Amino acid sequence: MSETSFVETVTLYRPVGAKELEFIERSGFRAFPPRLPEQPIFYPVTNEAYAVQIARDWNARLNADRAGFVTRFRVAKSFLDKYERKVVGGSEHEEYWIPAEELAEFNENIIGLIEVIAEFKGE
Repeated sequence: MSETSFVETVTLYRPVGAKELEFIERSGFRAFPPRLPEQPIFYPVTNEAYAVQIARDWNARLNADRAGFVTRFRVAKSFLDKYERKVVGGSEHEEYWIPAEELAEFNENIIGLIEVIAEFKGE
C-alpha cells in the first residue's frame, strides 16, 4: 500500500519476544513473521498498556530468551474493518484476531514502519 496517499489508519501494538523481533528487523521493520502451526491466530492488541503487560509479565519471564518487547504500528482501517475486536479479560484486554493464513495480507496493510517502543528483560 502506498505511503504517499492518505490512508486512514488504526494504531496497534504487539508484544513480541526476541526471535519474533529478529524477523521484524530482517523485514526492515515492515512485517511480522508467519505463525507457527500451533498458532492459528495473530493477535495485535489495541492499547499500549495491554501490550506492556504481556511483554513484561509473560514474555520477559516465560520465554527462553527472557526478553519482551512492545511494538507499535499502524494498519489501514479499511483492512481492519472486516475483523471484530475481541475482549479477552478486562475491558483493557482488547485485541484483533487475524487468522494465520491472512497474516501476509495484514502485513501488506501496515502503513509505515513497526517501531519498538519498550523492552523488558527477565531475571
